[in-house]
Amino acid sequence: MRRLLSLALIAALAITTQGFAQSRSTVTGNVKDNAGKTLSSVSVSVLQAKDSSLVKADLTNTDGQFEITVPKTGRFLLSYNSVGFEKKFSEPFDLQAGQSYNAGTAVLQVAVKKLQDVTVTSKKPMIEIKADKTVFNVENSINATGSNALELLQKSPGIQVDNNENISMKGKTGVKIYVDGKMMQLDAKDLAAYLKSINSNDVEAIEMISNPSAKYDASGNAGIINIRLKKNKKFGTNGSLNAGFVQGVTPKGNGSLNLNYRDKKVNLFSNIGGNLGIYENDLNLYRIQRDSLYDQKSTNRSDNKSVNVKAGADFFADSKNTFGVLVTTNLSDNEWSSVSKTNVYYNPTGQYIKTLQAFNSIPGKRTNMNSNLNYRYADTSGKEINFDADYGLFRGKGQSYQPNYYLDKNGAALYQIINRNNTPTDIDIYTSKLDVDLPKWKGKLGYGIKFSYVKTSNTFEFFNDVNGVPVKQLSRSNRFTYKENVNAAYVNFQRQFSPKWSIQAGLRTEQTNSDGELTRDDGVVQADNRVKRSYINLFPSAAVTWTVNQKNTLNLTYSRRIDRPTYQDLNPFENKLDELTYEKGNAFLRPQYTNNIELTHTFNYMLNTTIGYSHVKDYATQTTDTTNNATFVQQKNLATQQILSASIGSPLKFAKWWNGYANAWFNYQIFDGEIGANHVHTEIPMYGAYMQQTFTLGNDYTAELSGWFSGPSVWGATWKTKSQGGLDLGFQKQLMQKKATLKVSVTDIFHTSPWTATSDFGGLYIRGNGSWESQTVRLSFTYRFGSSQVSAARQRQTGLESEAKRIK
Repeated sequence: MRRLLSLALIAALAITTQGFAQSRSTVTGNVKDNAGKTLSSVSVSVLQAKDSSLVKADLTNTDGQFEITVPKTGRFLLSYNSVGFEKKFSEPFDLQAGQSYNAGTAVLQVAVKKLQDVTVTSKKPMIEIKADKTVFNVENSINATGSNALELLQKSPGIQVDNNENISMKGKTGVKIYVDGKMMQLDAKDLAAYLKSINSNDVEAIEMISNPSAKYDASGNAGIINIRLKKNKKFGTNGSLNAGFVQGVTPKGNGSLNLNYRDKKVNLFSNIGGNLGIYENDLNLYRIQRDSLYDQKSTNRSDNKSVNVKAGADFFADSKNTFGVLVTTNLSDNEWSSVSKTNVYYNPTGQYIKTLQAFNSIPGKRTNMNSNLNYRYADTSGKEINFDADYGLFRGKGQSYQPNYYLDKNGAALYQIINRNNTPTDIDIYTSKLDVDLPKWKGKLGYGIKFSYVKTSNTFEFFNDVNGVPVKQLSRSNRFTYKENVNAAYVNFQRQFSPKWSIQAGLRTEQTNSDGELTRDDGVVQADNRVKRSYINLFPSAAVTWTVNQKNTLNLTYSRRIDRPTYQDLNPFENKLDELTYEKGNAFLRPQYTNNIELTHTFNYMLNTTIGYSHVKDYATQTTDTTNNATFVQQKNLATQQILSASIGSPLKFAKWWNGYANAWFNYQIFDGEIGANHVHTEIPMYGAYMQQTFTLGNDYTAELSGWFSGPSVWGATWKTKSQGGLDLGFQKQLMQKKATLKVSVTDIFHTSPWTATSDFGGLYIRGNGSWESQTVRLSFTYRFGSSQVSAARQRQTGLESEAKRIK
């Protein structure tokens, strides 16, 4: 795969540098509407006068100006195209080598043709590189067939998902996951379960933003990943039906139905999707602790059943005012089970002592619901006001049955310990926000405020099983409540000073009040039973863009970010996996703060090269520690983390029938701090790559080859992991006059995704490895029905984006 990546990058460089020696000409001009207002983002195309074939195209800047380099001589004409305006053509003109031509001012007339008469047939590229983000258009990918949202992230450029389903971007942890502009306040376990319940057929695109502006919540030191679900943009009544099948170790199924209605006054949209199947993974841990050696092998199964429902409406009161309502609900009924066998030895001599055979069954139900009321005002002067009021809830119910049987070398029973627990979780989130954008000082001024209030209630009831009767252990049973209020305000300003220079600067302030209280059922008050905090922070951000010439652009960005602990990580419960393994919360966990700076060079609107530096204070990560003979994991704050990073990515066009994209990244991470009484200092280089190729085969057949690679890395400051990767192959066929699509794909062809890692710290040595159902065959069928007349959809961001991400 790395060889393919190298060849692809070499080919891209050869293509982009082929015509450097030729003399080039430029065409300049500006565009206004019939009221004399300059128009930005107008598509200006240079066409051959003889047959109107495209030569070069570009967009006007914020001052309505354009400058297009033409690679050849001849007779040309210009076309001007913008949504809401009549298409306009210039008179033909001649252009010689090295000559500049000024087309003057083009005036566009407001379109009188109804938008519903326009049928869109264009197709977005698989990967789009924009000034502030990279976009993976999932709906155009064949190999995304039958995947869930978590698997889609693994396939996205620069994104990694580790063996514990933690998500990082370009090797940096702390990334925040948004769904339709709403941050998911879930911990790693519940976030992974939620993302697995989202069918890839319901995902339109994945947006990756490494340095968000002050308008976004300050959470997320590695940036933002926004998963944009499909929302129909067509007039009339229409929809789509999808059915999918996945064969891994066991068969799995998924399906979805979209129904929509839109006219000039109302837009009604809905979606329902579901997943059904059993997922299996293996986990092996070889552990040396003090004088004992533990050799554990386990198989885990997750029986997943989930339904996602989304329904909403936009009401267009007039050309300026829009009212909206949106409700999304996720219902999941999963049963996680584990079977493990751990042989215990006396390490100095290797003498066998005993075997622990453990079983764990955890049936659980999760309900995740978010509702949004929205008002939007937008006029022709560029003024826009958005108000959002949101309520979100998370309800989790979990019960665990954990029999632990100790056996001798002949399999005879020595003794047994059987535990049970009950772990309900309730989380309620209330938010409201106001955002204003308006033209000011020859630029765009934005400001806004936000209020959020979160209340969580967690119960942990622990039982010992005595002769089949559960007896509650009061000393290990407790309740944890957590309340948090965040008040935020921001101001942001953007301006294009000239065709070559533009700036963006912003400042966000967030004031946080939190109160966490633990109540033990036995009445004992422990040291960390209550933790109250109140603090205020400033989060500046800035960006400077310099268009050096038609081929080269430089973009320098800076931002300060915060990562608050997830609500469940603050809960000091002890949750046992078996007698020798458990996890524990940390009520004293502090937020971590990150300063990010990046410099990006863009060549020929295609090749993006970025270098960056990040400094993290109070870096928080999951650590592995011991007590007696048991091992536990817990989130803790280290001192600092420093990251030096670099990445390069570009779309590739080898031939008319062959397109692709390639991305490679590298970073050097330095960890320095304390875990308990032990000092940690780790320095490690990390690197990875992503590649995607699409082949148009003719007769409505398309093929896709995609792959990812992640080199040796570090996790949790002490775990060193080995390389992983995967290569997928898929085919697509358009059917029924392109109203239906059939896709088939094979994932992880060479089975290179399984992980291996080691940790040697604080007197504890662990060697672990594991695998999941990464190697699958997937089949998907989609049928589209109803109107195909398109209108622009309204995009909006709800107010829950920061809070919903922190539900674990």
